[in-house]
Amino acid sequence: MILILDNNNNRAIGLHAALTFIGEAVQLLADTNIDQECEKYQKQSCMVILGALQNSDHESLIKRYPTLPFLLIGETLKPLLSIANVVGLICEPFNHDVTTQLIHDCQQYQRMLPSDHKHHKPHKTFDGLVGETEAVKDLRFLITQVAKTDANVLILGESGTGKEVVARNVHLLSKRNKGPFVPVNCGAIPAELLESELFGHEKGAFTGAISARKGRFELAQGGTLFLDEIGDMPLQMQVKLLRVLQERSYERVGGTKAIQADVRVIAATHRDLESMIEKGSFREDLYYRLNVFPIESPSLAQRAEDIPLLLKELMRRVNEQSGVTAKFTERAIDSLKEHAWPGNIRELANLVERMVIMFPDKVVDVPDLPNKYRYIEVEAYEPQYPEELMERDAFNDIFSGGFSEDEIDLEDDFAQAAPGLLPDEGIELKEYLAELEINLITQALERFDYVVARAAEVLGVRRTTLVEKMKKYNLSRD
Repeated sequence: MILILDNNNNRAIGLHAALTFIGEAVQLLADTNIDQECEKYQKQSCMVILGALQNSDHESLIKRYPTLPFLLIGETLKPLLSIANVVGLICEPFNHDVTTQLIHDCQQYQRMLPSDHKHHKPHKTFDGLVGETEAVKDLRFLITQVAKTDANVLILGESGTGKEVVARNVHLLSKRNKGPFVPVNCGAIPAELLESELFGHEKGAFTGAISARKGRFELAQGGTLFLDEIGDMPLQMQVKLLRVLQERSYERVGGTKAIQADVRVIAATHRDLESMIEKGSFREDLYYRLNVFPIESPSLAQRAEDIPLLLKELMRRVNEQSGVTAKFTERAIDSLKEHAWPGNIRELANLVERMVIMFPDKVVDVPDLPNKYRYIEVEAYEPQYPEELMERDAFNDIFSGGFSEDEIDLEDDFAQAAPGLLPDEGIELKEYLAELEINLITQALERFDYVVARAAEVLGVRRTTLVEKMKKYNLSRD
């Protein structure tokens, strides 16, 4: 609705006639009911064309209704263009092209108004379509617009971007949402069976057809048929699909009765159909029949800022299935944002499942991620343990068969240091074990020329454990 508020009656009437002629809904207002009408329309799709006023102040009127876009008439009002919701200025004589463009800009002002849901929780209406980046907001807008119609939709995008999720949301927001949503993967069904799969068959139509069977078109009656990977459909089937889309009827294989197709068709592909048309592997007429309303499903790299929300949603799904979850640190999430994601959301879902298996109910940091997802250089945390625990661990390593005869020759030293019998006079166990530990560590260090990592490996202990022992017993090369 366009509201015209101008005390210059001749100018207002002329503009009213011009806008009505081009099909716009227009209403003339008087000074007396300005606020009443603006209050009435401010929450609707409406704009105001403002000219001369007698009883009101232009600036205060415009600022009272920030959700309404205003167009001004006449050069005298040009200083008001600095106000945010003043979209433009109309000058006499009225120019059709300029006025039409300004009306479009006002509609954009209304459409893109900031609203509560843009800054809080993800949109509730959409099922599984998680994200708050501009790419996802634009995707939701396209889905909302086309869902109101019965137009055929072609969803384009890389594998793993969630094209079926887009198709399901078009179905759920449409007037067909009470009917079935039937998906078909055209690339997963052998060419010789695809016709029967789509259109059904009568008993005896071919070898093995022991009874009549409904096809996917028939099962989707009153609802939506989703043809995934339409680029993999054989040319022979493309011809038959085109006929159904044109005539809105089909016959079962082996049948003669025409069945009306009350079905909305949504197709999807990751292939470049236009290049396939040039090569002759996809029919141009079918392409234009399907491509009534194209929707591009954005790649995960294009919406990397949505990764935190996607992780939350994917963790929720994993938790529902297995009862186990995991969390990611902020720097782990920042590292994931740097990845190219060739497998898109499917790749992210696989990573989440893997991390839950490896770190159930724990927190995942950058060093815990697989190598190809580590884009941030961080030093892995190495815990420092109390000395008592370190000694106990070392003793366990020594007496648990951690040394083999090929690794360290202990034939003489071990026989002297660790005889099998306890002397009658007894021993100081702590000193005895310490001497044994020093002896073994020294041998290992000397064997590998004090390369700590190699010595730790042959002793069967962690490198940090060996370093602590060397500090404790002052076992440096000097």
